[in-house]
Amino acid sequence: MPAPEIVTFGCRLNAFESEIIRRAADEAGLGDAVIVNTCAVTAEAERQARQAIRRARREHPGARIIVTGCAATLAPQLYAAMPEVDAVLDNEAKLKAESYLPLTPTLSPLAGRGSAPSSFPSPRLRGEGGETRSVEPGEGQPRARAYLQVQQGCDHRCTFCIIPYARGPSRSVPPEAVIRQARAMVESGVQEIVLTGVDLTAYGADLPDLPSLGALARRLLAEVLELPRLRLSSLDPSEIDEELWSLLAEESRLMPHLHLSLQAGDDMILKRMKRRHTRTQAIAATGRARALRPDMAIGADLIAGFPTEDEAMFRNSLDLVAECGIAFLHVFPYSPRPGTPAAQIPEVAPGIVRERAARLREAGAAVLAAELRSRVGTVGAVLVEKPGSGRAGFYAPVDCPADIAGIRRMRFTGVGGARLIGTPA
Repeated sequence: MPAPEIVTFGCRLNAFESEIIRRAADEAGLGDAVIVNTCAVTAEAERQARQAIRRARREHPGARIIVTGCAATLAPQLYAAMPEVDAVLDNEAKLKAESYLPLTPTLSPLAGRGSAPSSFPSPRLRGEGGETRSVEPGEGQPRARAYLQVQQGCDHRCTFCIIPYARGPSRSVPPEAVIRQARAMVESGVQEIVLTGVDLTAYGADLPDLPSLGALARRLLAEVLELPRLRLSSLDPSEIDEELWSLLAEESRLMPHLHLSLQAGDDMILKRMKRRHTRTQAIAATGRARALRPDMAIGADLIAGFPTEDEAMFRNSLDLVAECGIAFLHVFPYSPRPGTPAAQIPEVAPGIVRERAARLREAGAAVLAAELRSRVGTVGAVLVEKPGSGRAGFYAPVDCPADIAGIRRMRFTGVGGARLIGTPA
């Protein structure tokens, strides 16, 4: 029986969940199907998903096309109305094998709960009676590097963001389950685990004893000694706990790479976004990280063209890229999300939004180029993810000899495009 094809859009959490979807569909015996796991963070992400759905039907005329993910959870009728689509599953249903059983009501259009965002699913973190259901790694997980979901949902309401309506309130996986999953991943050959969630720094607020993200990471590293590398996905700079700061200074297995959810570098725009940090606090967070780990690299998300953003406000965001040394920059041109407060604010002209996004990307490329040049001549550990390609501890991709594997110390001898060139040291 052929395996279903999974098409994934969006965040690392979606990538993690796509592996659960793959196993659930396999368990249900679903073969000739294309499952599109959508993202709702921008209008462009939704446009690309619809494009992928139409392409899937052209390329797989006899396959069942199933659409799921955040966009499908928020607007199931929109996707069910597409002639290419056979079924729509919400974020709860997509993780359950029974949702993929052929010829059952759950595999009919609008199999999700509908478009009303008042009911928030919490399927994979809490099962019947509130107990946690762990997610073990399967064949779909990368052997070298894998994501581990420890948190789901978000309690904040940033004015531009629709994701809390698709993902629900913040829920955390208890530490015992995280450690069990991490140990299973390591036993299967994974050498780097990336902790991920919708609002990762909110971890533990809903659990007994209120364990912080830093406490979780410390316990994981202490109890899974065989794990060589631990990395964190996106962090809110206002919520990084003191335990995590201490761990960054003390634990070499925690990678020297922080990706911060900054979104803007202007205080008025940050206030209108309903963010919880200021420009000064963002700069202080990156400075503190580098003081603790001199080899630290910084990544961040920035939105270009938020409503009311004028040139001076934009310049503050643009200047932040260099001031904070943001080498790994993700730029999102603002697009209104229906149902969010920001969608009611007069927009910046689309052409200006695109132009500002391009300027941000150029600034990020310049910082990345300088970061990579600064590493030439140094030696660092590289995790080989596939023949000829690896990733340094500070996150940069590295071209390396095709005949090596595992974690190898390499000397960085040059830069090729946006990648370092490494040779075994």
